[in-house]
Amino acid sequence: MRSPAHRRTAVALGVVAIAALTLAGCAEGGDETGDSGSIEGETVSISGGITGVEADDLQASFDAFTEETGVIVEYTGDKAFEGNIVTKVQGGDAPDIAIVPQPGLLRTLVETGEAVPAPEGVEANVDENWSPDWKAYGTFDDVFYAAPMLANIKGYVWYAPASFEEWGVEVPTTWDELLELTATIQEKTGTAPWCAGFFSEAASGWPGTDWIEDLVLRQSGPEVYDQWVANEVKFTDPEIADAFDAVGEILLNPDYVNASFGDVASINSTAFAAVAAPVATANCALTHQASFLSANFLDVENAEGQVPTVAPDGDVYAFVLPGFEEGAATIEVGGEFVTAFSDDAATAAVLEFMATPEFADARVGLGGVISANLNADPSLASSEFLTEAMQLLQDPDTTVRFDASDLMPSTVGSGSFWKGMVDWIDGKDTATVLSDIQAGYDN
Repeated sequence: MRSPAHRRTAVALGVVAIAALTLAGCAEGGDETGDSGSIEGETVSISGGITGVEADDLQASFDAFTEETGVIVEYTGDKAFEGNIVTKVQGGDAPDIAIVPQPGLLRTLVETGEAVPAPEGVEANVDENWSPDWKAYGTFDDVFYAAPMLANIKGYVWYAPASFEEWGVEVPTTWDELLELTATIQEKTGTAPWCAGFFSEAASGWPGTDWIEDLVLRQSGPEVYDQWVANEVKFTDPEIADAFDAVGEILLNPDYVNASFGDVASINSTAFAAVAAPVATANCALTHQASFLSANFLDVENAEGQVPTVAPDGDVYAFVLPGFEEGAATIEVGGEFVTAFSDDAATAAVLEFMATPEFADARVGLGGVISANLNADPSLASSEFLTEAMQLLQDPDTTVRFDASDLMPSTVGSGSFWKGMVDWIDGKDTATVLSDIQAGYDN
């Protein structure tokens, strides 16, 4: 997919480049772009939490843009980005652009007073290419600051199609059918069907919040979910306790977890991406993880020592966690948002490009990711699974809600909620855990 994506992007970028250079021309006579007013040769720094191969692909997404405009984009990945970016911004060491994975953290950055409202061109691109909900996540006090970038769907259940065929089972269409499937696999194999991993260094616990969020959304509905995000429904309210109880039917059941890793307690010591390998080798029947797990399969081997295929008839595939009623297309999503701390013309040009279908196509075409950009081409995705996931995101009939913990204040969403999930797996009773999480609002 790499070469076709670059060819397509290079052609499409002609219009974007003209817009960027026109923007630069408006700055003639100013100090920020030099005496000529040209943005050619200017360097724009971007920082985010994307690292490794994904960081390399993100950097490569700007190659054609740099060739067309002359603007040099330098991306730096930081594994501790969430913990470092606020300090850097407050200390006067902010990048030109930050890729922020959580609206709650984005709000914190906006509240420093250092974030720059999005240029008009960026806002126009977002209005044209995204649903209003995505724009709202980057808007605070009626001021638009941050365009969405990439996206992922949180509530997938990954499995091995060949194992399903061997056991004579099918993909479930309701939550009750999922529980029945779990029991059937356990009876047929005599082993735990599910594997799970909550370990993510300073961010440990976040995979558990995805479980709870999925169940709140499916069990109590979008309205309750929105009220929960707004702290109108408390963690200590029955709707949230019900979600914990439902998730506990799987994650706290020693007969159902933790395949390939140990007992229930081992969930906290298992890295969140480590679940890919046992699914690929059929040592774990089921795991709950986002669409981005497809990229982790590139780093593991199947039973034959090869990179596993992600396909309906391949080594691994996934279905959306079913709801309590059949047929409801309801998904929880995550994603990144692009905000700036510089207002020069070169930065504005990069921001505008990142809000276009051309940028989305360039990055999606390099593999492993999807975008919620309504005008991006899902056929460029690197697998059938990712194409289907992107189409689901673009479908106007899909009910979409952003990751609740990412929307909550950081003292809760990436604080007491993450910690509470770890405590819950370690055996702390649900009522105490819910009270402890809610207390995060007092900090």
